[in-house]
Amino acid sequence: MTLIQRYLFRQIGVPVVAACAALAGIGLLSQSLDQLEVIVERGQSVWVMVKLTLLALPQLFSVILPIGLFVGALIALTRLQREQELTAAFASGMTRWKVISPAARIALIATAVTLVMTVVIQPWSQRTAREQAYAIRTDLAALLVEEGRFVQGPDGLTVYVQQIEQNGLLKNLFVYLDDGKGGVRTWDAAEARFEQVQGQHFLTLTNGSMQEYSSNGVLNQFSFARFPFDLTPFTESRETIRYKPADLWMGQLFNPSPDIVAASGSRGELLAEAHSRLSSPLYALTAMALALSAIMGGTFSRTGYGWRMARAAGIFLVVRVFGYGIVAASAWNGWLNVFQYLLPLVAAALALRMLFRALRPRRRTPALDRLKARFA
Repeated sequence: MTLIQRYLFRQIGVPVVAACAALAGIGLLSQSLDQLEVIVERGQSVWVMVKLTLLALPQLFSVILPIGLFVGALIALTRLQREQELTAAFASGMTRWKVISPAARIALIATAVTLVMTVVIQPWSQRTAREQAYAIRTDLAALLVEEGRFVQGPDGLTVYVQQIEQNGLLKNLFVYLDDGKGGVRTWDAAEARFEQVQGQHFLTLTNGSMQEYSSNGVLNQFSFARFPFDLTPFTESRETIRYKPADLWMGQLFNPSPDIVAASGSRGELLAEAHSRLSSPLYALTAMALALSAIMGGTFSRTGYGWRMARAAGIFLVVRVFGYGIVAASAWNGWLNVFQYLLPLVAAALALRMLFRALRPRRRTPALDRLKARFA
């Protein structure tokens, strides 16, 4: 790139990065509000909420980046046109293609980054988030313990904890177990902690006592300094991790096994997801082409470019919504997958045609000119 092109690259690139960062911040805030349930109802730490929030960001990236690219490019190009820096570039002998080549480079970089996100990072983050959510659902401490409440577990188990400290220590714990055959046992302890030994889960009770009735109806009670309460019979779960199409790798989407089809969806849905990941980066090219055509696709305007920008934004919104509709329809009609690529490419081509068409003088129609003069 020449010196002027590097200058234009910086002037366009900085607002684009800022717009993408702002949209990413809004997305993170929205995701963090959704993940508050992990802390409030599941008793997880703040780090778990932050981890789940960050893992959800790559999936939003394919939506955030084209919008941020469009907004940032509009801001930068409007300023460059208003301050007549683009006019000075043209006056120095630069062709229109040389002037827009820095913006095209930014669009290609955004396309490559989005492609890496959707093909590699998104499935990894989604699988990790799915596994983390499964661990939270099957977390014994979250299922059996809730501060100040009696929590009923499986197989007649009931647990009460007066206080849960930040380090996981349980204070003033009460355990009630009814085996369903008339046998009832109760434990109480001053402190307790969940532990895992050789893959088996235990609730280690400290400084407590146990009470039970014998077969003769006599109440037996004994005290203990440390008692490991075996939780293995209560931790058996048949629930397994079920991956969705967004969690699968590209190879699994294009060539799924029968088990994946049975668990994640039909072959049409998996194929539509695969083509959606490959085609969604193309909307970065569409966004940049529409932004360029909105500012540079017509004559200079001292009153601003509000109408052009609004029209370009409306076109981009319609194209993106149609893109989502095609993805949904492709799940049931495989031949529609080709339109996932054609739609953003055709929209970008039409926007560029409008951009370069501005160089050609328009043909004047005498009849139309007389009609305009009559109603002027």
